[in-house]
This record gives sequence, C-alpha cells and structure tokens, in this order.
Amino acid sequence: MPAEMALSTQQDDHDSHYVLLAKIDNAKNVSNILKAIHFKETATVFASSMGLKVTVEDAKCVQANAFIQEGLFHEYNITEDQITFKINLTVLLECLTIFGTSQVPGVTTTLKMCYGGYGCPLILMLEEDGVLTDCSIKTLEPDEVLDFNFSSTNVLNKMIMKSECLKEAFSELDMTSDILQILLSPDQPYFRLSTFGNAGSTTSDFPKDSDMVESFLCTQTQTNRYKISLLKPSVKALALSTRVSIRTDNRGFLSLQYMIKNDDGQVCFVEYYCAPDEDVDDPDQ
Repeated sequence: MPAEMALSTQQDDHDSHYVLLAKIDNAKNVSNILKAIHFKETATVFASSMGLKVTVEDAKCVQANAFIQEGLFHEYNITEDQITFKINLTVLLECLTIFGTSQVPGVTTTLKMCYGGYGCPLILMLEEDGVLTDCSIKTLEPDEVLDFNFSSTNVLNKMIMKSECLKEAFSELDMTSDILQILLSPDQPYFRLSTFGNAGSTTSDFPKDSDMVESFLCTQTQTNRYKISLLKPSVKALALSTRVSIRTDNRGFLSLQYMIKNDDGQVCFVEYYCAPDEDVDDPDQ
C-alpha cells in the first residue's frame, strides 16, 4: 500500500473516534464571527446537525449568540443529537488566528476542528502555506445558559435596516450617558434613539420610509431604556454586518440580529438579547 494511502486510511480511522468533526477552508470565517461576540472570556458551544451556536452572557442581562451554519464547513460530521461544552473564547480566538491576521492574497488558513466527547479537549488543526499547527484547548462543564424566552409571537415592533445607518448613529451616541432610550412607534418619529449625558439629551430619528429602512412593522408605541454598557459589545457585530434586525417584545426585551457576510459571500448571523433597564428613574431629572 502506498505510504500516502496508508496515512489517509489511518487518519480516517482516527477521525471516526470524534463525536464532532468540522473542516473549513478559511479559519478567518470562524474567527471573525466569534470576535463579534467576544466580550467575556468564556463561551458555551452548542453543536447540532444544523451547525454551531456559540453563546456568551454577561450580568444575566445580555446574551450574544453566534450561529455558524453547517453549510459554511466543507465537511461537518456529528454523531450525537446535541453536544454542549464551555470553552475559553479568548484562547480559542488566539489559536484560530495563530498565523496572524494579515492576509496574503490567495493564502488562507484551513481549519480542522475535532471533539472527542464529554471531558475531551477541543482539537484544532490549522494549516497555512504548508505550515501545520495543532492546538488542544481544555473544555469545561457547561453552565446553564439564560432563556430570554424571546418569542416571535410576543414581538410588538420590528424593523430591518442597513447597518451603515445604525453604525453612524451609534458612533454619534453620547457615551457619557448610562442609558440608551429606544422608541419604536407606528407613528412619528417611528424610530428614535436618545441619550442623556453630561451635555444634556440628544436624539436621532429615522423615518420609516428612509432608503436605509428595508422593513418596518410596528404595532404600538414603545419606549424602553437599556444600559449602554450592555449594548456596547454588540457594536463589534454591527461593524461587521450589512443588515440589522431590531425587535422588541411585550416585556421591552431587545433583540438585535446582525447579518454578516464572510469573505466567500456566505451569510452568518449574530444575535444579541438585552433586558430593559429596571431603573425607572428619569435621567433628565
């Protein structure tokens, strides 16, 4: 048997021991989407036949989910219905970008990701321009993640807009303000962002018939306040995205869903859930 064939056969046998095996031609497509939710050190990974969902939470008030669909990988095999583990996201990103982030035209880092089951490390095998690197990352017992119970049946207001418009608005927010007030209404001003900082209150209005607004479905006027410190991490996802869906439910919970296109033109989604600020004091007082 030729040496190359023997090696290939041995590799296939070894791969069969893994409960999760995923291969992708460009590791940057995975690292970019994970950077968009990297605001805490650890993350919980959920793997299913649909792909990977990586969840990060903070203060039981905000949750970010990155969805890396099965179709983004050129090979994706899972032998269990669902696999869950916790991992150090900082370390995972360091490994994924071990060859650096500068992209030489035509040269990409390929990634093979393997997981052997409960208690096993996550194995990353990266190759760029003939150079191979193996990384083994310890996995941890997963915590119970929050269920924000954000049901589409309870959504009162939703809109889809081009991200560039919201990027500009966010860049102009008064960051001396502790809170961001969001108004959504079927009537004017339709969509308004307000801050209450050292220099007084500022507002940005967006007409529903703007070229930047692709869809506007509001059933009742809602005004909710959110801590800017909780929304700041979502700006990473906003910077990478082309479109953003903004939804609020009957409790005032906020969902921001960002559509992100990778280098190959494939689409991934990052979703942020944020609880409204329970402090009802008027910041104008």
